[in-house]
Amino acid sequence: MSGLVHKIYIGVFIAIGFITFVLLVYWGYSYYLTSFEERPFHEAHAWLKPSGPMGHGLGIFGTLLILIGVFSYIGRKKNKFLPGVGSLKYWLEFHIFLCSVGPLLILFHTAFKFGGIVSISFWSMVAVVLSGVVGRFIYIQIPRTIQGRELSLTEIKEMKDGMNLALKNKYGLGEDTYQKLMSVTQRATALTGVELSEGTNAPSSERKAIKADVKKIIEQSGLSGRDKKGVMKLFRNEMKINARIKRLQLMQTLFKHWHVAHLPFALIMLVIMVIHVAITITFGYRWIF
Repeated sequence: MSGLVHKIYIGVFIAIGFITFVLLVYWGYSYYLTSFEERPFHEAHAWLKPSGPMGHGLGIFGTLLILIGVFSYIGRKKNKFLPGVGSLKYWLEFHIFLCSVGPLLILFHTAFKFGGIVSISFWSMVAVVLSGVVGRFIYIQIPRTIQGRELSLTEIKEMKDGMNLALKNKYGLGEDTYQKLMSVTQRATALTGVELSEGTNAPSSERKAIKADVKKIIEQSGLSGRDKKGVMKLFRNEMKINARIKRLQLMQTLFKHWHVAHLPFALIMLVIMVIHVAITITFGYRWIF
């Protein structure tokens, strides 16, 4: 998927979510602002109450969207559903879209009235959505291939070794010059763990000093102008790789802790949702059928 197509893909999701929210507010604004005691007398009560045609339908479609979003992503991630079809990154975005619009529909299905065991499912759903936002932030920080697959620590270190060999073999740097460059690289990465080429919170004086040291080492190496540019590029890449290693280790740890919060809430939500649906059907709420 090209950059433009991906932007359109995300834009369509955002537009659908926004339009859905606006329409739901437009249709039920007056009803939802009415107190719970007076709602039975509102002209839209029969239509918008949780057991009404629209209110019930919102609950059904919201539930279906969540189930499709959860199980399609899990299936694709475990390669049990449409293996190899689309990048995992795009499936995650599809999962986030469905699991955002689904809870939105369920929120309006409840008519903003929460009580009993269903309230546990609702607040679990809220916790899942909020933790999902946090998880998404962590996820995008993990270094990945262009296809969206998470890079392993071994793969990143292999990239690092390849660059180190290029510095020595392609440009013929002496051991002394090479060690000086590696020393500056480690000092640069240690500032904040974020590569200078992508921005850092380190003081500007530190950044300038490091860049000046690198230029000085390269100038003293006796390389041609073209090779100097090549070495500088590899130096920047080396810093990126070092930062990726630090980021991968940190984010993998955070991701493990994130699952501890996200998965239990998701399971609680799904279990109580199933109980709620079973009770609803048992008591004869068949929607429009």
